[in-house]
Amino acid sequence: MSVTKRFWIALILSIPMVVNMLLMPFGVMIHGSEWVQLVLTTIIMIVAAGPFITSAWASFKKHHSNMDTLVAIGTVTAYVYSIYAMATSQPVFFESAAFVITFVLLGQVFEERMRNNASSAVEKLVDLQAKDAEVVRAGQVVRVPLAEVVAGDIIRVRPGQKIAVDGEIVDGTSTIDESMVTGESMPVTKKAGDKVIGATINGTGTFTFRAEKVGDATLLAQIVEMVKKAQTSHAPIQKLTDKVSDIFVPAVMIIALATFLIWYVFLGATVASSLIYAVSVVVIACPCALGLATPTALMVGTGRAAKMGILIKNGEVLERVNDIDTVVFDKTGTITVGKPAVTDIIGDADQVLRVAASLEAASEHPLAAAITARATKDKRDIPVAADFKAVEGKGVQATVDGKQAFVGNTKLLQDYQISADLQSKMVELQNEAKTVVLVGRAGAVIGLIAIQDAPKSTSKEAIASLHARGLKTVMLTGDNERVARAIADQVGIDDVVADVLPGDKADHIKQLQETNKVAFVGDGINDAPALTQADVGIAMGSGTDIAIESGGIVLVKNDLRDVDTALALSKKTFNRIKLNLFWAFIYNVLGIPVAAGVFAAAGLTLSPELAGLAMAFSSLSVVTSSVLLNKARL
Repeated sequence: MSVTKRFWIALILSIPMVVNMLLMPFGVMIHGSEWVQLVLTTIIMIVAAGPFITSAWASFKKHHSNMDTLVAIGTVTAYVYSIYAMATSQPVFFESAAFVITFVLLGQVFEERMRNNASSAVEKLVDLQAKDAEVVRAGQVVRVPLAEVVAGDIIRVRPGQKIAVDGEIVDGTSTIDESMVTGESMPVTKKAGDKVIGATINGTGTFTFRAEKVGDATLLAQIVEMVKKAQTSHAPIQKLTDKVSDIFVPAVMIIALATFLIWYVFLGATVASSLIYAVSVVVIACPCALGLATPTALMVGTGRAAKMGILIKNGEVLERVNDIDTVVFDKTGTITVGKPAVTDIIGDADQVLRVAASLEAASEHPLAAAITARATKDKRDIPVAADFKAVEGKGVQATVDGKQAFVGNTKLLQDYQISADLQSKMVELQNEAKTVVLVGRAGAVIGLIAIQDAPKSTSKEAIASLHARGLKTVMLTGDNERVARAIADQVGIDDVVADVLPGDKADHIKQLQETNKVAFVGDGINDAPALTQADVGIAMGSGTDIAIESGGIVLVKNDLRDVDTALALSKKTFNRIKLNLFWAFIYNVLGIPVAAGVFAAAGLTLSPELAGLAMAFSSLSVVTSSVLLNKARL
């Protein structure tokens, strides 16, 4: 039976006892009220309190105690004593047992609703998935259920439709809203050759794409699985809580027994009054809030992160983030774009780029690709080169527009003339750690093209935000010192470790860990050893490959600014766990003396039913604290 049904049964059966309590001060007694209370409370104990008693007994047989132990002992004690008191014509307090069960269940109903709200991130992600797809089969477009889509299928997507699975566009262009998966608010323009993500929404264009990942292999499925694991994981601090709970319950039973003896033996109170104090101690001390402190905060924190395109794998990561003081970055593809691009054109830009693109059009070299990409972007007219010839170790030459032309490196200066101005500019560009390509016609250099794997537009802002948090930043790269330092200076990185082989990155991380707590940010594939070695590994997502096995945090959007957001949200979540635990402990520490009657002389006491109500609202306050993480500023 659900918690909600048990609560309503307990509440409805408790109402006659509430009425009886309200009438007693006016001298009105319901005939046979004790028998009515016995019947109603017995039903409540069997139906509503049964799971508490069963759980407590199961724990007792294993020589353990839990939160249900305190609820069961408190209510059974009140119930059994009331039967004895009824048989010996003494005052009964069946209502105490009934009300405690009702209020404890009220707290659990609140908890269940709050937990459902907190864990709704996973359900919302699952609901994003398309239900079917328009697949091209035998030359015809047919609509099939999502489960029947297989890798290699060609799928048509019309305006406004959801993209069914992950794949690559083969024909057409469109803008796609990927915010539901990556958290990116602006629509992204896609064309043939670009990757698309399942569950994202197509804009105004129609296109076809080839399915590459289906079922559990899609990005959305992987995100859902990661969020589920994170929400059911335990932070190491939870182990301390579990140990405390094992000691706490027996300690409470000892305090309750001592409370009864002190009031009955030393202070001369009646058995009934002494028992009320003891039962109140047991009920108020029930550490339900303690058990909710960690899981609810984890649910909310990881769920919020997933909506922002940040996947936090488990509670252990959250705890380690709290001590990070150094963030180490891979360079290529992490701080930089990962693709060489033209940064400067010296000379007559139109003529220089036309000649260079003409000679490089047939080359697959990365630098050649950068030149032709720039010419295409600038919509330059690219003439066809003739008499093409490679000059070993120097470059290439050919005839362009009837004149001999060449493109190559600085070794070409052995064969061709260059002006003093261009020579000076070449040195200046090289000092900026840019690769300089010489472009010439008719025996003389006519211009320069500088190429560099430029920093991402967001890198400088991302590094600045980490510095604002007092974190040290380091670049770890296989590039030479000159290039690495130039990039580091552009984005504001503190230290540079250059000329590092991929296999040696983990060793350098280990060296840094001798004096620092280190987070490493890399692409999640080539940097896997370093991501694993670091105290916290942060893998940059790349399209639909999110490097599941690498790093404790995955940034789906591949945006370096999310490093700061991920660290901030992780710290907020872990700090909220500590805040929840603090209030749960403080509540018990302050509540037990009041329940035990320490302040009875001042008129401050706490009946079992009020203790149960207070306990319910204690749990509610902890869950509410966790839910407020959704509104916390980062």
